[in-house]
Amino acid sequence: MQENDEEEKHIRQAIAGDQHAFAELVNTHQRFLYNLALRAVSNPQDAQDITQETFIRAWRAIKTFRGEAGFRTWLYRIMMNLCYDRYPRLNRERDQLSIENEDLEIPQESRLAQKSEQRELFTLIQQHLQALSENHRLVLSLRFQHELSYEEIATVMSIPVGTVKTTIFRAKEKLKERLRSEKEMEAWIH
Repeated sequence: MQENDEEEKHIRQAIAGDQHAFAELVNTHQRFLYNLALRAVSNPQDAQDITQETFIRAWRAIKTFRGEAGFRTWLYRIMMNLCYDRYPRLNRERDQLSIENEDLEIPQESRLAQKSEQRELFTLIQQHLQALSENHRLVLSLRFQHELSYEEIATVMSIPVGTVKTTIFRAKEKLKERLRSEKEMEAWIH
């Protein structure tokens, strides 16, 4: 992800010690980091604390930012390290992922589906997403909601790209399995 000229200016100024420029960077990225933290830890107060701590650590380390990765990716990395430090279960889940290179696209819903059916499906998917592990929710969110590349997700989570692909594949399979079970149960009841 390439920064725009205004953001690059704020980054340079923040590196030089300009707190106002850093505040602009916080304003730009705060909501996004909070949403990402919330996906990781599933608790609004913890997500708020992690987001705040991410920016504190980023300010302390801003002089080390070299621009090899995008600024947003650098912030993600700081945030994920905080999540792994505070929530060892996330770290254990990450370490248990196997390294494979499979991928599968989520099928598109029919364009002819009515809006009410789409809303019901969206609600159903959201419910089943919450039942997935934190790591599976996080990787799906990074990929499909925040549209990060596999490489960016690998950087953020400190795992190989192949593991990212495998985790996304497995998360989608678990989600499809839960949705399939829901559909079978619904058919059995009716």
